[in-house]
Amino acid sequence: MRILLLTQYFPPEKGAAQVRLWELAKGLHHQGHEVTVVTAFPNHPTGIIPEEYQGKRFMQEEMAGVKVLRTWIYPVKRGRFWLRLLNYFSFVFSSLYGIARSGQQDLIIVESPPLFIGFSAMFASWLKKAPYIFNVSDLWPESAVQLGLVTNQTIIRATEWLEGYFYKKAYKLSAQTQGIVTGLQRKNIPPEDILFLPNGVDTELFQPRPKDQDLEKSLGLAGKTVILYAGTMGYAHGIETALAAADILRNDEELFFLFVGDGSERPRLEEIAREKKLPNVRFIDFQPLEVIPRYYSLSSINLSTLRRYKLSEGVRPSKVFPALASGQPLIYVGEGEGAEIVKESGGGVVLEPENPELLARTILELKRDPERCRTMAVQGRTYVIEHYSWNSLIRNWLKQLDSSKEAN
Repeated sequence: MRILLLTQYFPPEKGAAQVRLWELAKGLHHQGHEVTVVTAFPNHPTGIIPEEYQGKRFMQEEMAGVKVLRTWIYPVKRGRFWLRLLNYFSFVFSSLYGIARSGQQDLIIVESPPLFIGFSAMFASWLKKAPYIFNVSDLWPESAVQLGLVTNQTIIRATEWLEGYFYKKAYKLSAQTQGIVTGLQRKNIPPEDILFLPNGVDTELFQPRPKDQDLEKSLGLAGKTVILYAGTMGYAHGIETALAAADILRNDEELFFLFVGDGSERPRLEEIAREKKLPNVRFIDFQPLEVIPRYYSLSSINLSTLRRYKLSEGVRPSKVFPALASGQPLIYVGEGEGAEIVKESGGGVVLEPENPELLARTILELKRDPERCRTMAVQGRTYVIEHYSWNSLIRNWLKQLDSSKEAN
């Protein structure tokens, strides 16, 4: 089957969505399908297009057998809402050229958000005479409204109508979490029209490994008990809780909090750390996927945090799976679906959101109980190998797609 993957975000950009979409493209290719990706020139989250891509309007490259067509985008770094809209729509329009150049296609998979890429999906479906699957990784605008990020009622009504329209025109919808599945069903999407493709992990790349002593030395972390947060730093993640816990634990010279990644909230989080003069906190820029395991090798405890809001009950943070696969215990600060996965795995501890005192106390308890940590580490890795390796997830997704075709 010839499959077109349409997404604004793709490697070499770094981030959870980019990793997931690369694994999807690679996995479909390994299953024998011809995969073409239409995407933007890399620019997220820095708002800077790398030198090797600058000055171009269109570019074709190949990544591990996957054809990648890149089109122009107006780059924005943490801009205001209207600048972000300009960023989204610049790709909506430029992607039409990439779609036209992509050749014949049998199926189109489109990644949302951003929601507005649905316009590109409809054009692609019309031009290629192929159905499109709308891959919903976030119930937008609902999540943005609940977090208070979008408050203009006119914009909310317009985007909710648009969301429903794109869903109606799609051949199938694909959801990343059971919470999103439930949310789609609340929007009167029939269960038979919803596929399920959760986050997963490359268990060969992320596995227990000896400490990277060169990296440990360069970061000055020898002898430290490292608490690692690796991933996106957005408003929904509530990382202030971790900084408040670091403040509580500032006098324990063995403990150190390492935050690896980027996102809309990182400048504010760094400012909080500076204002509190936290001696046990350090921020590291986003790292290439193949480099991240080096940081996990330094970790004693992995950390995933979420703010308390209703839709977080249906969230499965992608960082949970490499954290469990890498062979350290995980502290999950949050509720709902992600929390249930961590509990079921036996690979970590689940805490209520926005309680830094509880987080600090739990870190100390794990630090003092290495045997408990070793047990959780083994159980967590065993669990993700059995349930969340990318190869098995994509095979299962294709089976769902085949079954839905037969039902139709």
